Amino acid sequence: MDDLTKSIFLNRPDLHVETSGEFAGWRTWSRDNFESHNGPFWHRMDDDGQVRCAFRVEKKHLNGMRNVHGGCYMTFADYCLFAMAAPVLEGAGVTVSFACEFLDAAREGELVEGTGEIMRAGASMVFLRGLLKSGERPLFTFSGTLKRLKFRSPPVASNDVK
Repeated sequence: MDDLTKSIFLNRPDLHVETSGEFAGWRTWSRDNFESHNGPFWHRMDDDGQVRCAFRVEKKHLNGMRNVHGGCYMTFADYCLFAMAAPVLEGAGVTVSFACEFLDAAREGELVEGTGEIMRAGASMVFLRGLLKSGERPLFTFSGTLKRLKFRSPPVASNDVK
C-alpha cells in the first residue's frame, strides 16, 4: 500500500481513533450524527490494504424478534461503503444507489464484520460491493455507488444594481 493512500485514509479532521477496549486502534467518524447514534461502527485498514469494518451487536440494534434490525444492517453497510472507498474517494461523497440481500440474522453480543471491494473508481463515481459476516456465517450482501462531491466556491457578489 502506498503512503498516499494510507495517509488519505488516516488523516481526516473528523476521525476518532479508539484508545481502549475491544476496538482500540479502530477508527470511526464523528461527523455523522445518525451513524454515531446508531453505532458505534468502526473501521481499520489492515497491512494488506483491506478495509475491515465492525460493530458489536447491542440491544439497541435489535428488532422485535431479537435479531439485528434490517435498517441497522443497511446503515452499517452504508458506513462500510464509505470506509472502503475512503482511500480513493478523496473528499466528500454521497450514496446514489444501494442494493442488498438479507441472508441470516445476528443476535445480541455477536461481532458483525464488513468487508468488500472497490469494483471501479471513476472520475465522479465509485462502485463497490461487500459482505457482512458473523464469524464465518454470511449475514448480508450489499453493493452501492458513491458520487464524489466537488465543492464549488460561492458566487462572487456583484455591486451592480439592476
